[in-house]
Amino acid sequence: MLTTLQDSGRYGHQKEGIITSGAMDRFACRVANMLAGNADDEAVLEITLTGPTIRFTEDHLIALTGADLTAELNGEQVAMWRPLLVKKGSILSFGAPVACCRAYLAVSGGFAMPKLMGSYATYLQAGIGGWQGRALQVGDVIPCNSPTPAGIALLSQSMSATSGHAYVAASWTPDPQFYPAYDPNPTIRAIKGPEFELFSETSQEQIWSERFQVSAQSDRMGYRLQGVSLHLSEEAELISTAVTFGTVQVPPEGTPIVLMADHQTTGGYPRILQVVSVDLPILAQVVPGQTISFEEVSLEEAQQLYIRREQNLMQLARAIQLKHNT
Repeated sequence: MLTTLQDSGRYGHQKEGIITSGAMDRFACRVANMLAGNADDEAVLEITLTGPTIRFTEDHLIALTGADLTAELNGEQVAMWRPLLVKKGSILSFGAPVACCRAYLAVSGGFAMPKLMGSYATYLQAGIGGWQGRALQVGDVIPCNSPTPAGIALLSQSMSATSGHAYVAASWTPDPQFYPAYDPNPTIRAIKGPEFELFSETSQEQIWSERFQVSAQSDRMGYRLQGVSLHLSEEAELISTAVTFGTVQVPPEGTPIVLMADHQTTGGYPRILQVVSVDLPILAQVVPGQTISFEEVSLEEAQQLYIRREQNLMQLARAIQLKHNT
């Protein structure tokens, strides 16, 4: 359906109107790179709902994270969230999604292509970055760099065990409790947005108490939410101002929009909420037709959640490095 090259995003150019783009589920993107022995901002394939069929022309160390899209290598079910040694000539395919909608494929050493403005991320609307500025198509041949030292170490450890198998999976994986709480109908934590107090008391109550369905008119730029209509207590003209990943805006018709990875640089609609960064990966995995609700947290709580996640990722990176070296 949609497979693009993404990374942690393109920063420093919003003043020029260039959006950040990057992976929708940046947690899964970062962990895939860690497991493959890469820096966590290396390019990965972001695979949405129905995946491609990929033939490997060389032996590779890869990792698959994020949603379970029923991946198979030469007909064998693929283990996720761990390093995988894939033999030359193997075919990776995907079936129906088991849960959620976005998987991430990292290759040790990354993909051999130049950065654009400091990033590999594909900006689809502008046709820049990634692979020729577009989604991948049938027949594309994507060159890869040589494996990293960590990848080479694991490749040499696993090569003798590949006889008769399409791949060899590492015996270790991060504790599943470490992953985000992917849920088909999640509760998303958020703080009050800058214009929260401009909304009517009813709308202020409803944004926390009601469930909203993610509309089919949703994409990497934003999720349109169907449900109750939210309205200002009185009409007001607002100056366009900064928005970011997870900003919840409300247009005049009252239908909330959660801005996602390909969000615009500024917006003029009132910002009722801001999703906390640790819940953006959970939100990114919601499929249109599923529902979400919002739970209020304070700015201090959001900061503590962020710090705790980054500490966990640092601990995971150290543990993976030790595994690659043994």
